[in-house]
Amino acid sequence: MARAWFLPLSTLLAAGCAAAVARPATPAAPAATSPAAAAAASTVRSHTAWADSVLATLSVRQKAAQMVWVWTLGDYTATDAPQYAAIEKQVTELELGGIIVSVGGPMDIATKVNALQRASKLPLLVSADLETGAAFRARGGWFLPNAIELGGATSFPYQMGIGATRDPKLAYEMGRVTAEEGRAMGIHMAFAPVLDVNNNPKNPVISARSFGEDAKLVSEMGIALVKGIQEHGMLATGKHFPGHGDTEQNSHLELSRVNVPRARLDSVELKPFQAAIDAGVRGMMTFHGDLPALDSTKTAATLSRPVMTDLLRNEMRFGGLLVTDALDMNGVLGSLSMSEATLRAVEAGNDVILMPSDAKVSIQAMVDAVASGRLREARIDESVRKLLAAKHEFGLHTNRFVDIEGVRSKVGTVANQAPAREAAAKAITLVRDSLALVPFKLPRQAKVVSITVSSRVDLSAGRGFDAELRSAYPNLLSLTLTPEVVAEATAGAAAGNTGGYQITPDPAILPASVENALAIARGADLVLVSSYIGATSNTASMVPTKGIPELLNGLRTANTKVVLVSFNNPYLQLGLPLTEAHLLAWSPWTASQRAAARALLGRAPITGKLPITLPGIAAFGFGLTR
Repeated sequence: MARAWFLPLSTLLAAGCAAAVARPATPAAPAATSPAAAAAASTVRSHTAWADSVLATLSVRQKAAQMVWVWTLGDYTATDAPQYAAIEKQVTELELGGIIVSVGGPMDIATKVNALQRASKLPLLVSADLETGAAFRARGGWFLPNAIELGGATSFPYQMGIGATRDPKLAYEMGRVTAEEGRAMGIHMAFAPVLDVNNNPKNPVISARSFGEDAKLVSEMGIALVKGIQEHGMLATGKHFPGHGDTEQNSHLELSRVNVPRARLDSVELKPFQAAIDAGVRGMMTFHGDLPALDSTKTAATLSRPVMTDLLRNEMRFGGLLVTDALDMNGVLGSLSMSEATLRAVEAGNDVILMPSDAKVSIQAMVDAVASGRLREARIDESVRKLLAAKHEFGLHTNRFVDIEGVRSKVGTVANQAPAREAAAKAITLVRDSLALVPFKLPRQAKVVSITVSSRVDLSAGRGFDAELRSAYPNLLSLTLTPEVVAEATAGAAAGNTGGYQITPDPAILPASVENALAIARGADLVLVSSYIGATSNTASMVPTKGIPELLNGLRTANTKVVLVSFNNPYLQLGLPLTEAHLLAWSPWTASQRAAARALLGRAPITGKLPITLPGIAAFGFGLTR
């Protein structure tokens, strides 16, 4: 249920919110004198009055610290664990304004957030990447070596799967569930939705995280997701402004580049962001990329005043919270020091410095810049006032804690799982079925082989899919092919990884493993090859996993019927030999695995439509129905 105190940004701005940035004057509408407008104005005044009263007590250093948010795991830690002591020390000694919480179980996240709130002088604003729902960060994990799934929050498909449903109601429900479950764990700000238009199949980092390649579809779904989040008590954050879709570089690893004219940006990339702004989105996250049409200085958009202030703030009229993407990423740092990157981000118009590799350095940089005259203290005040007003709006000035006992009644509930399962089912998209294999018509005793291609650490890959298949084919043979890769760096320098983000070499299935799989599949009535590998923060390219082409060619040589299923990379078929059937499931989570198997078995209809083009294979909007 929506919280009455949580007002959409449009209402705040219409009421004259002092927290908004300066912008061209807009004539007052007649509705401004209505009781609702008067009440909204009164609410805004209370937020800003509290913010101003707190702001007046803060030193420049304390103000700067409000703008700096650091990364923390949401894992269980004892009160005297060194890793917990380190984050608590940053919160207390540096007096940080917020945190971004990462992976953990729902109860562990809530417990840690409460502990850090207790340690903080001022209440913290808590954020998290929640792109597929609260479970994007709050999956409970697995107990080893028994491989027991520990439960967690609700998982929806990747946003591109929601795009495949063509159902804005499901996008709204995704937002509702995200907000209700996230708030129960103490999270106030979702770094979602992804509003990038993924119109480049070679994009190594956005891919299925986007709603699709069509600006109208991305806008429609983005608005619905924003409303679902914000009408249920959480701030939504559009990302990555002004658009990370048409690039072949991973901004975690290097400066990305979108080299298209301004007219193309206006007609494609900027449209979903403008639509979200018009719908009242409260937050925006930046893009660590070079857009020559907007700034010719080869500067990451995050650090560009022409992009973040002139375009976003003034031209597109965004008055909400502007958050940098992680400042430990190679795409923004390049050869810059953390001090200089911080100052340029503030000068560009950002309100939150997210995940600097050294929070103390970022704070000191702002303090020194005010002392030297490079930054005006009023510029710092502008951002801090908005952040403090948001804290008051959430009621954190009176209660900054969540009810631990209430987590289980709100997170991962049957009621919340229902729309997630519906989304997983409606997203299933059949791209190819040349022999009309789907739905399967084989007898129960048929020889069916399921080959799972997944990373070594993906314990859930294939489990739900094979379990559903085995209910129809009890003699199902299952095997997993694990591409061998160097261990990935994760979460960059902010997670204590001093090497930062590093490229993961292209994974390769060993030839001996391919030969073993072909031997097992010999004489099969049907073989399913399912891939769970896709874009990550360390992926440099989207080339197919080495070994899959050899596997598919070997199966074709043996005249074996093959169904290719992609649970992660929607562009998987590109560059691979064509198979008799090809199905897209849009996410590796259990709900999507079971939905894919049920669709193949004829236990559920197949209605998904491509939200992207697969060049040479299928057009945007295509999808076979069954």
